[in-house]
Order: sequence, then C-alpha cells, then structure tokens
Amino acid sequence: MTTPTADEPTGLDALIAGLQIFREYGNPARPTHCEHDELTICGIDPADVVDEDKARLAALGFYDGGDAFYSHRFGSA
Repeated sequence: MTTPTADEPTGLDALIAGLQIFREYGNPARPTHCEHDELTICGIDPADVVDEDKARLAALGFYDGGDAFYSHRFGSA
C-alpha cells in the first residue's frame, strides 16, 4: 500500500477519485466486496487498465492484485 502524498486526495475524496477511474473501465452491477479489512473492486479486469491509471490508483490506495483491484485503506475498520 502506498502512502498518499500531499498532492493526493485522502479520505472520501481519494475513494471517489478511484471509483471514477474504475468507472472508465466498466459499470458492474455489484462493484465492491469487503471482508477481512480488504475492499475488492469487482468486475474490472486489471489487465484492461492502462499503466498510467494503475499508478494513479496505487497513489489513491488501490493495488492491482492480478485478478482484481484491492485496497486495505478503504476496507472495513
């Protein structure tokens, strides 16, 4: 997990910014799943996401897990 820089949004702003990027790649009916303090973004294939967006998502707290994007920053607390 990366730590946001002073230039990156935090909190809800970071979550919304990430979701807006994911929206460019699809609109799944059930887009998230959360368990064990990990948020999973469902229905968006990381292979379809360009590297520039992956870097931005990483800065926002989402990582490419190969089969999906995940976040421990936005998981259950």
